[in-house]
Amino acid sequence: MRIRKAKIDDIRPIHGLLSHFAEKGLLLPRSLSDLYDHLRDYAVIENPAGEIIAVSALHVCWENLAEVRSLAVREDFQGSGIGRSLVEYCISDAITLGIYRVFTLTYQPEFFKRLGFKAVDKSALPHKIWADCVKCPKFPECDETALLIEV
Repeated sequence: MRIRKAKIDDIRPIHGLLSHFAEKGLLLPRSLSDLYDHLRDYAVIENPAGEIIAVSALHVCWENLAEVRSLAVREDFQGSGIGRSLVEYCISDAITLGIYRVFTLTYQPEFFKRLGFKAVDKSALPHKIWADCVKCPKFPECDETALLIEV
């Protein structure tokens, strides 16, 4: 299985995968409109049958900062290294863009810590990142952990 940039036909399957985990409270829901607007941020992995089994996005936030977001791996493929591969892909993408600071807001901090991310106070992140937060049903009582890696 290989990682590839998302295509327009991937939007609905991506939406379905993200909605599944959003319903469980494990990540922020994304509307179809948001996914279409940010298509170029997304990468996917397909199984041999051509089904999207994992997704992630790298969102550029500022001149020196990007966010790994919307990381989701179908349950039957979790624990196989796919999530790690997607995060590494996002970091590589950031480096290609000349961005060397990558953060995430997550309910799975231990996963990201194993990849070299370090916990940071959310106030250390620029206010620009909070544009998505105001759309979140948990705002302003965010219970996600902020983590950052500098590469």
